[in-house]
Amino acid sequence: MRILIPVDGSKSSLNAVKYAAKLAISLRTNDSITLVNVHDDHGLRRAKKILSTAEIDDYLRAISDEDLKAARKHLTKEGLPFDAIVKQGHVSEEIVKTANSGKFDIVVIGSKGRSGIMDLLIGSVTQKVVASAKPPVVVVK
Repeated sequence: MRILIPVDGSKSSLNAVKYAAKLAISLRTNDSITLVNVHDDHGLRRAKKILSTAEIDDYLRAISDEDLKAARKHLTKEGLPFDAIVKQGHVSEEIVKTANSGKFDIVVIGSKGRSGIMDLLIGSVTQKVVASAKPPVVVVK
């Protein structure tokens, strides 16, 4: 089974990683776990006018490393192989594009990300992924 797990560094996304790890271990198959971390490039538009692409890439790499740190640690501790993808763009759209690429059998996503109260105002990434992803989506609290 090929599992996609969106990770944003939140407690909820780490819970999704832990659930996916249990799923992979219990199925005892050659599971493929991919973590995806997406940076909303809307906020970077102004920075792109001032900073070089290399500086922005270094900054995003550092943020991604921090966002993915706990997930990587947990999967390594469980002895599960994984890879990670870092993307820029509209968060839910990039997750859905990745999920719908045909490379994944299931998406395991946390119920709430870091945005918290904003989810009530503009609709959550999780809701958009559930509505638009072709593979089944498991939502973890």
